[in-house]
Amino acid sequence: MESMAESENCIPKATLSRLPAYLRYLKGEAGKGVVFISSASIAEDMKLSAISVRKDLALVSAPGKPRMGFELARLISDMENMLGYHCYANAVVVGAGRLGRAILCYDGFENYGIHVVAAFDNSPSKVGALLGKPIYPVERLKEIVAREAIQKAIVTVPKEAAHEACNLLIDAGVRSILNFAPTYLAVPEGVQIKCVDFAAMLATLGAPLSK
Repeated sequence: MESMAESENCIPKATLSRLPAYLRYLKGEAGKGVVFISSASIAEDMKLSAISVRKDLALVSAPGKPRMGFELARLISDMENMLGYHCYANAVVVGAGRLGRAILCYDGFENYGIHVVAAFDNSPSKVGALLGKPIYPVERLKEIVAREAIQKAIVTVPKEAAHEACNLLIDAGVRSILNFAPTYLAVPEGVQIKCVDFAAMLATLGAPLSK
């Protein structure tokens, strides 16, 4: 089975970034009892370009049936396989502040084959456990990453500590990092990093849309 990392060699990054949104939408439609769905319906409901949707789905699944569209169950399965959702991965959070603790408690990651197993923080007052998940001192990061075979990490530290947190994760062997600190992080070749800036994302919502 091809993992998401492997699929990036043949699937454009823009398409990969849209697949989780497609999947959420399609699972919602499946919950309503929908059996077949057209790319045009997906595009209309998700407010996307019909051409982009058709191209995305053509890279993921077999062509739909004339006048019927895609078989929903198969389309969902093909997307999950493309994203590697059946290849379970352990993840950790670095930074046990309010955002980090919220992420540690969130159980939605399990729907995508990701087990967030622990968090780390350099503040002794935050070390302990939260809803059964341990929060370790950051000094134990390398040990726990090796012991739990950690593949992914979420960085939720202040921006001034983000570079150090990222370097510690890379040194421990983590190669996939989601960064919530509002700063740019340069990483070596072979390390995947995605930065999420809530303020910047919110600001773009006020930008005028092209017709």
